Amino acid sequence: MSEIVRVNTPDQIQPAFDAAMESLFPDSPPVRLGLGLSGGGDSMSLLLLLVNWARQNGTIVEALSVDHGFRPEAKDEIALAARQCAALGVAHQSNDWRWDGGGNLQDAARQARRAAFSEWQQTAKLDAVALGHTADDQAETVLLRLARGSGVDGLAAMEPRSTQPNLILIRPLLGLRRADLRAYLSAKGASWADDPSNDDPRFDRVRARQLLSALAPLGLTVDRLTRTAQQMQSARTVLRRAARHQAVETVAMDRGDLMLDLAALEATEFETAHRVLAAALSFVSGQQYRPRFDRLAQTLASRKTATLHGCLLTFDAERLRVSREPAAVAGLACAPDQVWDGRWRLIGPAQDGMEIRALSEAGLHQCTEWRNAGLPRQSLAASPSIWLEDRLVAAPLAGLENGWSAELLPEKANFAAYLPL
Repeated sequence: MSEIVRVNTPDQIQPAFDAAMESLFPDSPPVRLGLGLSGGGDSMSLLLLLVNWARQNGTIVEALSVDHGFRPEAKDEIALAARQCAALGVAHQSNDWRWDGGGNLQDAARQARRAAFSEWQQTAKLDAVALGHTADDQAETVLLRLARGSGVDGLAAMEPRSTQPNLILIRPLLGLRRADLRAYLSAKGASWADDPSNDDPRFDRVRARQLLSALAPLGLTVDRLTRTAQQMQSARTVLRRAARHQAVETVAMDRGDLMLDLAALEATEFETAHRVLAAALSFVSGQQYRPRFDRLAQTLASRKTATLHGCLLTFDAERLRVSREPAAVAGLACAPDQVWDGRWRLIGPAQDGMEIRALSEAGLHQCTEWRNAGLPRQSLAASPSIWLEDRLVAAPLAGLENGWSAELLPEKANFAAYLPL
């Protein structure tokens, strides 16, 4: 957790940053670190601080900027970031992204950045990617989530270190105030860009930032809100540990499906049961965000077959089976040497033109021994199979091997380990 550091002079910023980095990497410094760099004051502060720290610790720093195409000025801001990187000897690259008009604009941009950082971390072999979120960002996030009625997880807000599939993010500035970082840049004679959208009241975060000033006399200050986030992070850790213990005791894997003991699930506190079921759905579907609380509660209460979060939920007297929804994978196809649906590898005598696709009902009709496989029909319909154009070649999970086998990726074969601590 990140306590707010009291800074009286700009020269106190670097020691505070160094201490934050040491807490993030207590055993040994990383070999390579990435940095998300917009050209704004927070990320430019992070660049200078990170480079100074890296030189003392033998760490290589690289930077990536993402141009979302929202404002023509963004190209100038990225050019400023690139010049600063060149002056510091930091490799810099930029990616362009354009919104397709679907969904929420800000959420789509956030997801695009995460996808870019994830791919970058893998290709550049980075130990983590650093982001410039500050204590002010943390307080604004807590305020926004209070307004949305968030629970413990939402109010825990941002963690100094968060791990997602193929992406590790660190936020070493969470203990520092935005104004102190601007003072540090000014003392260093460094330039930064001010994004005018940061003052645009059409955006929720801008309104939250403006509201903080009005709420300060009531005690809802940046300090108080960040302290709330820290307390919620402690509570979240306890809840996560309870959920992992529950998963170890009551959840079994069946060839990609998860089997949840209904009696144990219903006997435990609903918060824990909710976490286990939500994690099961995300684990099977590969979706990053958890499904909505009310949908989970309705599904558990009804005990009726349901589709939710890209999964199929089926009940019998003793167990809840969470499997992949056939419709969610109907359009997925990849080459035999690639990972299908983010979790399956197929091994066998590949030929040109072959693809991995869902078995589907049409393919299931060609598997005369599928009942002997011991998996429900709909689970098999969503299972990986080998096709050559319109001809089914192999369906390993449905008893049609033809020299092929199906294996889950190691990280998709252990549900309990998937649950965060």
